[in-house]
Amino acid sequence: MTVPTAPGLGGVQISASILSADFANLGEAVRAAERGGADMIQVDVMDGRFVPPITMGSVVVEALRRETGLPLDLHLMVVEPERHLAEFARAGAANLAVHIEATAHPHRDLAQIRALGMRAGLALNPGTPPESCSELLDLLDFVLVMSVNPGYSGQEFIPASLGKVRRLRRMLEGRPVQIGLDGGVSADNAAAAVEAGADVLVAASAIFGAPDGVEAAIARIRAAAGR
Repeated sequence: MTVPTAPGLGGVQISASILSADFANLGEAVRAAERGGADMIQVDVMDGRFVPPITMGSVVVEALRRETGLPLDLHLMVVEPERHLAEFARAGAANLAVHIEATAHPHRDLAQIRALGMRAGLALNPGTPPESCSELLDLLDFVLVMSVNPGYSGQEFIPASLGKVRRLRRMLEGRPVQIGLDGGVSADNAAAAVEAGADVLVAASAIFGAPDGVEAAIARIRAAAGR
């Protein structure tokens, strides 16, 4: 299975979040993202408890695995994420992020994610400081900074999230840990995100809601990021 490269080896990456895609045509949506040069496909899993909506589960992930060769980048917005880790590994996830606010045992969860052969990540809500993961750095492959409140696509980008990225980058100096920025990311703020230290730009509506199509949208974000 192909996995994203470590920071500094592959430049800035784009993860196309299918949360804003046409759910009746997900196969074509991910193929369009692959044609457009996306580095991975983000799948947002929501349980109706940690966040209000309910989205998709392992059956959808397994179906997407058959439709694309890109790594599947799972963002679990669920309580008790440990109950689902093995299931998503079997379905074909390459990366899996759990919310530090949603688990009582992040150390154990991250270790299990890695043991299952996936890259392990922590997602941080807008109100959660980066220092919350300071005791977990040795178990992290990436940190996902939420630049909107999780649960819905199309929200307005929270500018203060750039300061959080900068603080994380200082914390992670010398470590091969990626920083992703997720929520309201577009060509308008891609350069600022990269300047702050983001390695992965996660975009949903800016890609799948673009009037000129998925491929053009990805090209526009990549050009704005300058990488």
